[in-house]
Formats: sequence, C-alpha cells, structure tokens
Amino acid sequence: MRGQDDGNGSEATAARLGAADLGAELGVRATLVQFSSAFCAPCRATRRVLGEVAGLVPGVAHVEIDAEGHLELVRALDVLKTPTVLVLDADGRVVRRAVGQPRRADVIAALGEAV
Repeated sequence: MRGQDDGNGSEATAARLGAADLGAELGVRATLVQFSSAFCAPCRATRRVLGEVAGLVPGVAHVEIDAEGHLELVRALDVLKTPTVLVLDADGRVVRRAVGQPRRADVIAALGEAV
C-alpha cells in the first residue's frame, strides 16, 4: 500500500489478530484494520477508501479501531501514527502494514497478498 511503511514489516508479519482483539469478526478472505484517532483528517479519508474497497471485494471486512481507546493493542502492534492500516489474511495474520492515507489501487494490490 502507498503510505509510509513504518519499517516493521518482519515484526508485523508475525502478528496474528482475532475477533476478540478487534472487537469485530474477521473477513472471510481478508480484513482491513484501520487505527484512527478523533481529530485525524486523513483517517476520515482512509475510512472512505477502505470502506469502498471492502464493499467491492467479496469476503473483505473493514474494521476501524479508535487508537486512544485501545492503547494496549496499539502498543502491542507498535502503532505510532494514525492512520495505520493493517491487512490481515483470512487467519488474522498481518501480511501488510502502512502508515498514512492509502490510495484505493494500492489497497486492492495489498489485498492480493492476503487472499
């Protein structure tokens, strides 16, 4: 995905998240996890882009997490900025991670690694 890679690719690949971690069910094929904060303008645009992609690609879910309300998860995943987007495969493994507002085409391309 476009957006600044935060340099944690190898650590992120080892991470695995479930419905209990996210507070929502995983997508059948993949899940787009967005960490946001209340006054983050790029977060609103990211929400729109990820929602559109999830609507276009069958079996893909979009889950938005309020970073301030889930500090334990934010720390465990080393989320330092919002928006941070994680792409999870069907088993909840993090296969891609990006910081910043992604482009729709880049999100679709990143889903190719998850499905």
